[in-house]
Amino acid sequence: MLGVFLDRDSLDRGDLDFASLDRILPDLRYYPATAPEQVAARIAQAEVVISNKVMLDAAALRQAGRLRLICVAATGVNNVDLAAAAARGITVCNCRGYGTPAVVQHVFALLLALCTRWPEYRQAVRDGRWQRASQFCLLDFPIRELAGKTLGIVGYGELGRGVARVAEAFGMRVLLAQRPGTVEPEEGRLPLPILLPQIDVLSLHCPLTPDTRGLIGPWELALMRRDAILINTARGGLVDEAVLADALRQGALGGAGVDVLSLEPPVTGNPLLAPDIPNLIVTPHCAWGSRESRQRLVEQLAENIQGWRDGAPPRLVG
Repeated sequence: MLGVFLDRDSLDRGDLDFASLDRILPDLRYYPATAPEQVAARIAQAEVVISNKVMLDAAALRQAGRLRLICVAATGVNNVDLAAAAARGITVCNCRGYGTPAVVQHVFALLLALCTRWPEYRQAVRDGRWQRASQFCLLDFPIRELAGKTLGIVGYGELGRGVARVAEAFGMRVLLAQRPGTVEPEEGRLPLPILLPQIDVLSLHCPLTPDTRGLIGPWELALMRRDAILINTARGGLVDEAVLADALRQGALGGAGVDVLSLEPPVTGNPLLAPDIPNLIVTPHCAWGSRESRQRLVEQLAENIQGWRDGAPPRLVG
């Protein structure tokens, strides 16, 4: 059974063990990366295709007459034309929950950096400001405690629950947003217009869908407190990035930490990469990237393929 892994370098830095995949698919062909014009030729004879971010659109799938299984090496499957796959009887599986510990700790790394202002204090030491201080300590940047603050979570799946547990350990109160796109009231959840004015921190953990694209725009940001902090480790398209940049410049928001942008890598630039935005930390979609997380992803790929061969594929999409 021929399989192809179209973009192995998207998760491997030479530190992962692919033995579980190789045992199931001895003829698995690994490609470091695959350009759009290479996709059709590389999947033409494959029965199993593994892709992290390589696009598998309807045109490519039409040319893959033997293709029976697509394994997405990620949770999001917006790189696969699911309707075209279903029409051709192609099973699609994704991976889930593999990066929870890494993402949760990244959420709090961003939040703690913004609240304790450690990047500024570190730079102050490097610049010699502490050495020249008149007091034994330097307190030039306001420090905030998490204890007693209120965290709002949009997306209460595994990641959202993990963030909630850590937030409660810090002494924070947790409020949950109603699922985007729902109309009927949900017990224990608040519509965004009611939740946003109450919170000190908003953390996003929902997928990018038609209902969530642009979820946090000018109207939503205006509802938040001026000292509130926005954390986005989900998808860049959830937030109107230009509006967020302006809100931070104008002091209409206390800070933001983002690990995702609407286009990645940001080869054409991005409003959040401007050098004049205060209280903003941008990291390069690395929240999930611990070695442990990436190895769990490989094991889930192997489980998906083995389960499919056994007639009971786990983590089905659709």
